[in-house]
Amino acid sequence: MDRKSAKLAAMAVVLLARCSLASTSGTNTNTVSPIVTVNVSVQSAIELTLATGTGCAITAGTGTDYSMSFGNVDALAINGPACGHKFTPTTPGVTNAAYYSDYVLTPVFAGQSTATNTLNAYVSVNFAKSNLTVVQAVSLPASIAGLTPMSTNAGAQTSVATNAVSGVSLTRYIGVTVAPTNAPGLTGADAATITYTLTVQ
Repeated sequence: MDRKSAKLAAMAVVLLARCSLASTSGTNTNTVSPIVTVNVSVQSAIELTLATGTGCAITAGTGTDYSMSFGNVDALAINGPACGHKFTPTTPGVTNAAYYSDYVLTPVFAGQSTATNTLNAYVSVNFAKSNLTVVQAVSLPASIAGLTPMSTNAGAQTSVATNAVSGVSLTRYIGVTVAPTNAPGLTGADAATITYTLTVQ
């Protein structure tokens, strides 16, 4: 390219640059119209929260996200629960007593490819004492028979809800049964951990 051609090319670039800036500045006008491109990268989001219902308080846990306490419990249901309700054993000294409470779960999800979902739970760390069992129900139990043991198997979890509506709270029930077992080491404080999993498929 000769010097003249190079000069003409440089002038063309300058003119193009000025044309590209025509919307942000101008003369003999009282209007300019800048254009801004807004860039984002949308990601899917999911959330599951637990909250207090009408019974036991759901509070921040120590080492876990949440915590609930029934206080003193016994196999004859002599102790009143610190919160929630209790079922006395059908046959004292033979069948179990139960302490239970409602609680609230709220699943929220957005940007997913589908709204089809499952909400499952299992006892990921069981009670150390063999006379205690975590029980649950999806509706208000009319008797101790309405409370069933929660799974302790991560591969076969207990269903808490199917196809829950995003942002809509669900009331469920959780508790513990106390067996009338007589053996050393079955009294005193104990705790179990439940892991919930919300999956949008």
